[in-house]
Amino acid sequence: MHIFDYQNAPVKLLTPEITALLSVIHEFKGKQELYLNAKPDVLNALMEVAKVQSTTSSNRIEGISTTDVRMRELMSRKTIPRNRNEQEIAGYRDVLKTIHESHDFISITPNILLQLHRDLYSKLPQGIGGHWKLNDNVIEETDASGNKSIRFRPASAVETPAAMDSLCAAYRRAVDDARFDPLMLIPMFIFDFLCVHPFHDGNGRMSRLLTLLLLYRSGFMVGKYISLEMLIEESKADYYEALQASSAHWHENGCDMKPYVEYTLGVILKAYRELESRVEGLVTARMSKADRIRAVVKATLGKVTKRDILSKCPDISTAMVEMTLKKLLDDGFIRKVGNGRGTAYVRKD
Repeated sequence: MHIFDYQNAPVKLLTPEITALLSVIHEFKGKQELYLNAKPDVLNALMEVAKVQSTTSSNRIEGISTTDVRMRELMSRKTIPRNRNEQEIAGYRDVLKTIHESHDFISITPNILLQLHRDLYSKLPQGIGGHWKLNDNVIEETDASGNKSIRFRPASAVETPAAMDSLCAAYRRAVDDARFDPLMLIPMFIFDFLCVHPFHDGNGRMSRLLTLLLLYRSGFMVGKYISLEMLIEESKADYYEALQASSAHWHENGCDMKPYVEYTLGVILKAYRELESRVEGLVTARMSKADRIRAVVKATLGKVTKRDILSKCPDISTAMVEMTLKKLLDDGFIRKVGNGRGTAYVRKD
C-alpha cells in the first residue's frame, strides 16, 4: 500500500518554481487583512457571487448542472430540488456553507470526511453518502472517438479504510510539526486523497471542498471571495494533465507530486491576484460605476460578456451594466458579437 510520507517527501518539492509560488502567495496573504477590512459590504457581495460560482463550477466539472435561474433559486433556498442533479447541487451548497462558517471547528479525520460526504448526498436516498467505497473503482478517460481507457487504478476498496486513516494521520502530524509550509502540504493531501479515491462517487467534488477547508484552516481565505472551483473548471485540461503526470507510480511510492502541487499553487495565486484586482477596483479606486464597467472592458483581451462584468463588479446592477454597454456601443468604444445568450463585446481597437 502507498506510504503517506509528509515528513520527507516535501523536501523534494522545494524546487525554485514551487518556492517562488509559495513566497508570492504568502505576500498576498499578508495583504489579506487589508482586503477583508477595506469594505465589508463589497466583500460580502464578492462572497455571495463566489458561492454560486463555486457550486456551479464544481458540479459542472462532473457533468452535474441546472439552469442559471434554478441555480440562483437553489442557492438562495427559494426552491427545493426537482431532480438528482439539483439534489447533488443542493448538497454541495450545504457542505460549502458548513465549511465557510465552521472551518476552524472541522478537524481532518476519517469520520469527519465521511460526515461531509454524507452531507454532500443528504438530499438523495439514504445510503448513497457517508461510507467508503464497497467495490474497487477506476479513473477512466474518453478519447475524441468516444473510446474509454483506464487512466489510473486507485487504492482498492479493501485498502481504503486503512489508507484514509494513514492519510489523515500523516497530514495532521505534518501540520502539527510545522516543519513545512502548510500551503505545500495541502495539495499533497488532496492529491493523495484523489489517488485513494475513497468514495464510490463524489471524489472530485469532495477534493475541492476539502481544498477550501484546508486553506481556510491555514488562514488562506481567498476561496471565500474568488471561486477556486471556477478557476479549476476554466483550466480543466491542465488540471487533469497535472493529476495524470503526478499519479504515475503512486502505488509504488515513486510518484512525482510536483506537477499537481505547482498546478494547485498556480490556481491559488491566480485567485489572490484576481481578488486584489477586484478589491482595488471596488474599494481603492474613486471611480463611478460606469467608469468601472468601462475599465473592466478595457482590461479584457478579446470578448467580455455581461456576466463577466457582473462577476467582477457584484455591487453594480444588471440594469447599470446594460445601460453602460449601450453607451459604449453608441460611442463606438466597443462592438457586439454574437446573439442571445452568446452575446459578447470586444473593444474596437
